[in-house]
Amino acid sequence: MLEKLIPTNNLAVLIGLLVAVIVVQVLTGPRRRTWKRRDGKRWTRGDNRKGGQGVPIRPAAESDRPDAAEQLRRVMAADFKSCPLLNKSEAAVFKELEVAVKARNPTWKVMAQVSLGEFLRSPDTSAFFSVNSKRVDFALMDEACRVRHAIEYQGSGHHLPGGAAAARDAVKKEALRKAGIGYHEVVAGHTTPAELKRLVEKLVVGS
Repeated sequence: MLEKLIPTNNLAVLIGLLVAVIVVQVLTGPRRRTWKRRDGKRWTRGDNRKGGQGVPIRPAAESDRPDAAEQLRRVMAADFKSCPLLNKSEAAVFKELEVAVKARNPTWKVMAQVSLGEFLRSPDTSAFFSVNSKRVDFALMDEACRVRHAIEYQGSGHHLPGGAAAARDAVKKEALRKAGIGYHEVVAGHTTPAELKRLVEKLVVGS
């Protein structure tokens, strides 16, 4: 009956398209349903440095993320606006670090809000994704563009009771330690500019 309504060549193409659609639905259906269930249970963590606004936790692995088409759909449906990379206190520390590092060795650079996944590698995929999206406030990078030291700014409320900041810091510390990268803390209200300068003079190799 179909052959009378649709030419043979077109009929073959139509059948091929229908088969392709069915195969795609069969292969991607379970994954999309699993992802939607996970997406419905996504949780956020407060960011003390940015005024307590919740930010989404990155999935544990690449396969857990929606595909590019779904990401584009979400982005097109949302609004975005620019915001400062650092708050006022962090910006003040950043400027002090820049001056001190440049005076010690101008070939070294100060980087801000760097994800560990950008400068750490591990053959253990699950371990890597445990630190991949975690950030250090400041990274001291040498002339070879290799991070040598990480500096964390501990603002007020960073270790409030019941918070997960200490646990996240422990994960970062261990990963950095294993990579041979130093970890240092600058505490709000305690670390003076003079102490920060002395720390830089100790960490940065002179030119």
